Amino acid sequence: MPIRINNLVLDIEDSIEIVKAKAAKKLRISESEIKQFKILKESIDARKKNSIKFTYAVEVSCNNEKKLVNRINDKDIRLEEEKYREEFQLGNKKLNNRPVVIGMGPAGMLAGLLLAKKGYKPLIIERGQKVEERTNSVSQFWSTGNLNLESNVQFGEGGAGTFSDGKLTTRIKDVRCDFVLEEFVKAGAPEEILYSGKPHIGTDILKDVVRNIRNEIIKYGGEVLFNSKLEDIKTYNGHIKSIKANGNDIPCEALIIAIGHSSRDTYKMLLDRGVSMDAKPFAIGVRIEHLQAMIDENQYGKFANHPRLKAADYRLAHSSKHYNRSVYSFCMCPGGEVVAAASEEGRLVTNGMSYFARDMKNANSALVVSVGPEDFGGSSPLSGMEFQRHYEALAYKLGADAGKYHAPVQLVGDFLEDRVSKRIGEITPSYRPGYEFRDLRQCLPKEVIEVLKEGLLDFDRKVNGFAAKDAVLTGIETRTSAPVRMPRGENLQSISVRGLYPAGEGAGYAGGIVSAAVDGLKAAESIMREYSPIL
Repeated sequence: MPIRINNLVLDIEDSIEIVKAKAAKKLRISESEIKQFKILKESIDARKKNSIKFTYAVEVSCNNEKKLVNRINDKDIRLEEEKYREEFQLGNKKLNNRPVVIGMGPAGMLAGLLLAKKGYKPLIIERGQKVEERTNSVSQFWSTGNLNLESNVQFGEGGAGTFSDGKLTTRIKDVRCDFVLEEFVKAGAPEEILYSGKPHIGTDILKDVVRNIRNEIIKYGGEVLFNSKLEDIKTYNGHIKSIKANGNDIPCEALIIAIGHSSRDTYKMLLDRGVSMDAKPFAIGVRIEHLQAMIDENQYGKFANHPRLKAADYRLAHSSKHYNRSVYSFCMCPGGEVVAAASEEGRLVTNGMSYFARDMKNANSALVVSVGPEDFGGSSPLSGMEFQRHYEALAYKLGADAGKYHAPVQLVGDFLEDRVSKRIGEITPSYRPGYEFRDLRQCLPKEVIEVLKEGLLDFDRKVNGFAAKDAVLTGIETRTSAPVRMPRGENLQSISVRGLYPAGEGAGYAGGIVSAAVDGLKAAESIMREYSPIL
């Protein structure tokens, strides 16, 4: 069993090549005695701006590993835990039809990949286009405001994460995370995501990764249908019997629903067909843009622009005692842009996106305030969804007279003083297809506005210049997470429909690319534990 060594520290000018020598010294062996060596994690310690450090965790294989660890007795040295290898007993129940996966986002994609590799020949149904065609549809929308309702930033191969920062950080502790990252690397992602403390791919590389995983699924016997929308499900005695997609009936007894957080028409159909669903909290707000150089200087001090340091990010949170709500940064995109992310006519939504290099002039992040069922009103599980729609429609109307999907924009200084901005400062809004100066109070709840103001002033004390007068706020951000949760039992099946496996962000059980992918793997495993592969 290999040895894990934590807290190997290098100065910013040290070469990464000396990490192995430091590991050998820590183990009190020669470097030549190390048979295998792998960096597990790299993180930056920038707490002291005049002395930035890199900290590493590594995995080492050598002779007499257990004896060596016991002899050294160092809290930073231990035997490594077993990795995820999908090793469990496959079921013996016969599948009459191949399992069906709805959605080719992270949850559906990884579920489909695992099922295909294990011989289950899954059918994956995606309402949007394959990533190559989808990219053209999205680019046209950003240029002209002409929205493809079925293939856009929210719908299509790769899911909403394809047009984002490609961020792979997650707070979940699950051995499947390593499996997800390893599959991404096999599909073309840079190897550094395996050990970076804040891994990301970037939307440019992520598109290639998604396409390569699709080809891998097909190679192992799976099938992917694009431009195919789930229209209906049929049950018999409380068990899934078949689905309808593009007018075609498809029999199935194992169905993974991985629809993402924006498939509002599908939510309604599932609710109408008796799938249990509850309204859940999420958050809404705006996107804020600063110069990336300012963020770098706050984080790295005199080492800003050092070749070993990438574009800096931040994570900020504030709790309002007066309003009993939290405001926090979300989906921070260093060196990126704010993008139009609508999926319905007449409703405006923003998101953030970065390429792998993160080398654009602005940094952006969502600044969002928590909202819950007490804000939505009504008793429908879809009340949160209608809440989103209401404010997205208001945001759309604010800019509609100037052009389709023009976003309302306000500078921070004017936002804090409740006045409409008249001109930009040093920071140019990156949102396309266009923006208009408007009063953001007209498209967000009053309490959200007040908590955003509190948060801006608090965050400025943590990041100097965060509430600069010319920082740009673009409305609005509403798709932070799914507005519903589909309750499921221990075997991950819906509590109301047997054989239906709600998974990923759209089911309310994930919050990002990796956590959604892991949840998809869990759903696939549940099917595999019950059913035998298809011969």
